[in-house]
Amino acid sequence: MISAITASISLLQTDRSSIYIPPPESRFALLAPIATLPPVLLDKTGDYVGIAQTTAQSKGLQARILWIDGTANIPRINSEEKIVALVKQIKTAGFNTIVFDVKPIVGYTLYPSRYAPKLTEWKGEKLPSDFDPLKVMAREAKANAIPLIVSFNAFSEGHRLTKQGLGYENLEWQTVLYEPVPFLRCAAGRYKLEPIPNQLPANDLTIGVFTSRSAVPKSGAMFGVVVGANGLVISSLDADSLAKDTPAIPAGGSLMLGYGRAADYLRQNVHVGITVGIDSDVSWVPISQRSEEQIPLMVNPNNLEVQKRLLDMVREVLTNYDLAGLVFDDRLRYGGMNADFSYRSQALFERYIGKSITWPDDVFKYKLTPSLQKGIVVGPYFDAWMVWRAMVLRNWVAQVRNVIKEVRADALFGVYAGSSFGTYQKYGANWADSKFDAGFWFLTKEYKQTGFGGLLDFFIPGCYYPTATIADALAAAEPVGNTIEAAGQLCNRAARDQAWCYAGIMLSQFADRPEELKRALQAACASTQGVMVFDLSHDMQKFWPIFQDAFRSPAQAPHTVSGLLEKVRRMRLDRDKKGLVDPPTIINSGLPGTGM
Repeated sequence: MISAITASISLLQTDRSSIYIPPPESRFALLAPIATLPPVLLDKTGDYVGIAQTTAQSKGLQARILWIDGTANIPRINSEEKIVALVKQIKTAGFNTIVFDVKPIVGYTLYPSRYAPKLTEWKGEKLPSDFDPLKVMAREAKANAIPLIVSFNAFSEGHRLTKQGLGYENLEWQTVLYEPVPFLRCAAGRYKLEPIPNQLPANDLTIGVFTSRSAVPKSGAMFGVVVGANGLVISSLDADSLAKDTPAIPAGGSLMLGYGRAADYLRQNVHVGITVGIDSDVSWVPISQRSEEQIPLMVNPNNLEVQKRLLDMVREVLTNYDLAGLVFDDRLRYGGMNADFSYRSQALFERYIGKSITWPDDVFKYKLTPSLQKGIVVGPYFDAWMVWRAMVLRNWVAQVRNVIKEVRADALFGVYAGSSFGTYQKYGANWADSKFDAGFWFLTKEYKQTGFGGLLDFFIPGCYYPTATIADALAAAEPVGNTIEAAGQLCNRAARDQAWCYAGIMLSQFADRPEELKRALQAACASTQGVMVFDLSHDMQKFWPIFQDAFRSPAQAPHTVSGLLEKVRRMRLDRDKKGLVDPPTIINSGLPGTGM
């Protein structure tokens, strides 16, 4: 038998139509980057790439960061006694860094500022006007030898749910959105459509567009037509038919429904068998007037007053408090692909490309489907628009870094953002290193140069997935990209040894799964140089014992080792000069996500 196998192998080696590949070593291994927790099956091939990663591992360095959201934790930080006890508890649990959000998305501050009102109440919880929680937090953090980093929500100056914020008072700050106004088109002309699907229009001058059967109203003198994804009118329904049964709505299509004049238009002009079109007109909308706005009131990053005020606030907080540094939360970005389309931004963009253009079509124009999904038709300056927006943010980040290092050379500067790098081109925030090379469609040689990762000391990606490891996803028949481990790997590669990278996990996803939290901690610390836990407000009381057990063996955070990042960067530069290339970056699907 052995001789037969040997002969087969020999044949494979000499026959060019066949090959023999020696069996590879498994990429998966049981490992425990947090030694006090049970080991988990990890992707060692993808996890241990890069000088920052191997340096932190070899030296036993590991960031263990607790994030304290500004508004959600008011009842936990609104007195000196509470903060004293809290910082002591954080120390006991083994965390080695605190991030304290002192400029939440509302734009007000938790400390007394010259540039913003102080937050004194949030959803019924009081913060005494004469109490400065940051002063006490800084004092206690220093007493307990825990670095304290403050968080700012950069380009958010208001909160939709409370309608508070300086952005509401300063309309010129608000980002201006390019919004399509949709119309149904047929041979008889056009009729306006309700821009928000599954919402009954306020009057009969607009036709409603329904993509969900459960949202269709059951009563009223209405008339409707079912339109397929290709615009073909499939069926029509009067009020009696609609009252009896809601029709099936085809994928990509919709039920268009009207009453009064809108019903008459549909009844008389939109017949079964014809094909209708969806047109759109252009509208410019300040974000506070948008019908489906984000929770944060985003302001225009191109506004010089907005930029200067934020730089002044950075200088103020680092001058007045003994802090380890500052991190920008996920509002260091534009409000979306359709932001900012203000007159100011148009003028600056035209100056950048050196000519006047047809606005906005030369950038892009919307193409709407019958279900009101927004496609875009790219214009000749679409790529320039993408690069210009990202360049603006990159250059502003450089200004922030200069201010921080001017105030105190050893102060840290970081950014938090969602881990789905492939979606961030919509928001203009290129948080990768400027030499990061991967197969993303938008990552042209020009766009690469807008990367601001090399201007940071650390980057925190929000790897907010309930599944910890790639092996876990494979076992559960889930996409491997929807895991903490895969998300951390991508962000570590994007940072490219220019900044420390710490995977963020969301505590609420493990509320009833404490063992899975342990696996999540292992995945975060395997794929990056540490973990950020979001957030103290997520029923933290039940988790303190888990963290105390997990972190009972102390570890130093990489960002606290003086000069180490500079050494890592020099090693990376030397590697680049030698022409040494890292393994290809693996792009997993992942889920889109920003702080919306």
